[in-house]
Amino acid sequence: MIVAELTRENLEYDMNALLKSFYPSEEVRMAKIEPEDGLLRVRIIKDNELLTEVSLPDEFESDKSNFKNKLRRDLYEKLEKINGHGLPWGILNGIRPTKLVMKEILEGKSGKEAASFMKEVYLASDEKAGLAVRIAKNERAVIERSSGNKGWSLYIGIPFCPTTCMYCSFTSYAISLWKEKVGEYLDALFKEIDAAAEIMKGKNPDTIYIGGGTPTTLEPAEFERLFVKLEEKFDISKLLEFTVEAGRADSITEEKLRVLKQHGVTRISVNPQTMNDRTLELIGRRHNVAQVEEAFKLARSIGFDNINMDMILGLPGEGDREVALTIEKIEELKPDNLTVHSLAIKRASALAKLIDDMGYEKLQNSDSIMAIAAKSAERMGMQPYYLYRQKNMSGNFENTGYAVPGKEGIYNILIMEEIQSIIAVGAGTVTKRVAADGNITRCDTAKDVGLYIRDIDEMIERKKRLFDT
Repeated sequence: MIVAELTRENLEYDMNALLKSFYPSEEVRMAKIEPEDGLLRVRIIKDNELLTEVSLPDEFESDKSNFKNKLRRDLYEKLEKINGHGLPWGILNGIRPTKLVMKEILEGKSGKEAASFMKEVYLASDEKAGLAVRIAKNERAVIERSSGNKGWSLYIGIPFCPTTCMYCSFTSYAISLWKEKVGEYLDALFKEIDAAAEIMKGKNPDTIYIGGGTPTTLEPAEFERLFVKLEEKFDISKLLEFTVEAGRADSITEEKLRVLKQHGVTRISVNPQTMNDRTLELIGRRHNVAQVEEAFKLARSIGFDNINMDMILGLPGEGDREVALTIEKIEELKPDNLTVHSLAIKRASALAKLIDDMGYEKLQNSDSIMAIAAKSAERMGMQPYYLYRQKNMSGNFENTGYAVPGKEGIYNILIMEEIQSIIAVGAGTVTKRVAADGNITRCDTAKDVGLYIRDIDEMIERKKRLFDT
């Protein structure tokens, strides 16, 4: 166990994130201590022995951001020496590194200056600082095709799945148990779509993204209902992008794909996560590699020319060999997008218990594994176009989206860089209002499907108030 003794409680989040990055398998606790001699102090105790400590004059209130970064850098450098290695992203614990780089570039800094900023302030590695700059530049080109902060996008959440994957903590419910309630769910969802159209009256969305859960748990007739509602409220022909996460191969059928194509969906995902049958069974995907290949080829035959595939690095029991096999099979299919996720261990997921049982060392992610995916994307003619990070991420790495030029997922950039307002409808979704000055306010909906259906009118009123202010 590791205990961080702090003189200030509002440093707990930063210290916990840094310690968990260096010691992912350790339990980390925080304890308050009294300041001495006007110094802000952090003492790290491991297995009841002092591991290291740092202290600085307590200037926290006068220069909060720089002071916290200085304290984190000092602790990082000591932990780096103790452990014999650093972290790819240095002291960064935020999920949007490219947002920091974008700010520097928009202020007139060169790419080289922005990379230096990331290395000096956050101790990011040369490779990660360079990646962030490269992605920020690609993002900026895509953003210029959108309405920017004058526009908005619509997210639609379908919270049902064939089964819940071991690593998942998203809002999802087994479709077998909710089959008879899907109609009621869509009725409530349509009320929110009506409200979204009213809130943004006269302004067509830039993008629509239907995610989940697994949206393709809906039956063709249910998809038809949803698309007819969207076409009543918005001009689908003017969308920059219309995405549906087709997701799991065991939910994809020819009839469903034809309904999507007929109603103007321009981008879909067929997500294997891994192309190793043994791992698919372990993580609860309930489909095999052959089904993924079949679903992908079916989508191509129907005419989808912008297909994304997701893969996860760091899954239990997978190393270089298993990842290389996944990449080989994905390259044979030639998707237009490849989203590479580093496994994030969610406290609410079944994976967290498995790790407790089998040990954290069974999860492997490394520079060499990340390089396998990056080199594959390059061979497929793709460029990195968006990036985000999560807490408790295997190897302290990142999630990166790669795309063939012109096939970038526009919605992904808009939501990650918080460029424009996103109205999110459906159970467990979060609406973000981005004001002209960049200020962001949020409004969520109930995660529980039953509560969502019951309280839909109240949630709509909260959403309206958010945009009335």
